[in-house]
Amino acid sequence: MAKAMAFLLLLLLAPAAYAQKTHTVGDSSGWNTKVDYEKWARGQNFSIGDFLVFTYDSSHEVNEVNQTDYQNCNTDEEPIHRYSSSPTNISLSKAETYFICPRSNHCSDQGMKLTVTVSGGSTSPGGSKPSPPGTPETPPRPAGGATGILGDRTSLMVGISVVLGALLGLMG
Repeated sequence: MAKAMAFLLLLLLAPAAYAQKTHTVGDSSGWNTKVDYEKWARGQNFSIGDFLVFTYDSSHEVNEVNQTDYQNCNTDEEPIHRYSSSPTNISLSKAETYFICPRSNHCSDQGMKLTVTVSGGSTSPGGSKPSPPGTPETPPRPAGGATGILGDRTSLMVGISVVLGALLGLMG
């Protein structure tokens, strides 16, 4: 009976281990001037909760910016987040996230900019608009209340707890 319980527990918890992925930006090249980040991003499948890992040397930084600052490689405005310590780990929590290197024309002249579009994420009709300054950005909820293949993390944990409680009740 104990082996069956352990196997059932493994089956329940194993999918959660695969729910999040870690994406190393630029793969082995890292966050650098010699990488085509548009091409790199097209080869990825990003999901809410995944992690981006930026690895870079002291000649670079990572700024998370709004869409307008991304498109214009604008480094004059205050970024949403500023990172200067490598490796930088960022959890994806929005349908679209924009990153640039703010150092001496690395974005505008050398292509150090990255758009991350989460699969299944949606934007407003006609494209997304930058949030007004000071407005927190929240991830959009998929239509119909669906929250992806595993569902909302809270629902997943509640479901696991209910199943484990029922199994423990049967054993006792």
